[in-house]
Amino acid sequence: MEAGATLDRPPAAAPAATLRDRLRGRLSLPVIASPLFIISVPDLVVAQCRAGIVGAMPSLNARPASQLDEWLCEIEERLAAHDRDNPARPAAPYAINLIVHRSNDRLEHDLGVVVRHRVPIVITSLGARPEVNQAVHAYGGHVLHDVINQTFARKAVEKGADGLVLVAAGAGGHAGSLSPFALVAETREWFDGPLALSGAIAHGRSVLAAEAMGADFGYVGSAFIATAEARAEEGHKRMIVDHGASDIVYTNLITGVHGNYLRPSLVRAGLDPDNLAAHDPAAMDFGGNRTKRWKDIWGSGQGIGAVRSVEPAGALVARLREEYAAARRQLGAPSPFVNPAWDGDAP
Repeated sequence: MEAGATLDRPPAAAPAATLRDRLRGRLSLPVIASPLFIISVPDLVVAQCRAGIVGAMPSLNARPASQLDEWLCEIEERLAAHDRDNPARPAAPYAINLIVHRSNDRLEHDLGVVVRHRVPIVITSLGARPEVNQAVHAYGGHVLHDVINQTFARKAVEKGADGLVLVAAGAGGHAGSLSPFALVAETREWFDGPLALSGAIAHGRSVLAAEAMGADFGYVGSAFIATAEARAEEGHKRMIVDHGASDIVYTNLITGVHGNYLRPSLVRAGLDPDNLAAHDPAAMDFGGNRTKRWKDIWGSGQGIGAVRSVEPAGALVARLREEYAAARRQLGAPSPFVNPAWDGDAP
């Protein structure tokens, strides 16, 4: 780890440019890919960035820990090669997710690797840590922290996060329970920094809707499970394609934090999705050592009804981009339900 980058001795510098500056004009679509536990790997991250969205993966997906440095080298080399061949359409920046919960005994190691590689964007989860934010700011990186309510959002900003991932109802994995309308509106009352909205976003219309609500980016996760580059079992990919919102179960049984999971995978594990016990939050463990019983319980958000096939990540982004453009064109026309006599008659 570079001098001054440890958790014990954080530097105090802040990034010179904002995250919005860094991403302005760099994307094909205002989307950040959600870092998918186990599933996101360099092939997927590179494909996402090449397609013009921020690609992301959790640091804990690299096992053993030494593999993280190797993977970041691979991602950077492949993106640099893409940029040499495509100067007019360079790849989008990539992001690494750090679990900052106290149970993650790899945090200091992984933060050191992130600092050495000067990872452009760091997404932190499960506890805001000012020393982590400061270590990233010291080299000019930016931090987004994911939150499910205003209490956590305010703490994250107070501790130095540059922006927030608002995890609303319907998001895959560890999800909140608030409506995205409420979560974005209340956050925008006091915070004018970058916001990404997570929660059932798997269609280009939904990306545009996130912007209309006041977010800067859509945060897309579950749709990328059903891509060729994702390190997901084929059964998981098919389950994403074959099911919809009514097949998602919200429970804290698996990790101690409430999340959304595919009902058929719970049934296959011998569980009754309609009668699940509650997990003791004090026993949370995010070191990545899930028991064999939970290994094949698969996460997913409620937006998977929009996913119709397993396809390359670039094709998924292209589909989202077309849907987004069509929605923009459609909304460019006045609503057929509005009487034009009301135009200009605001109080």
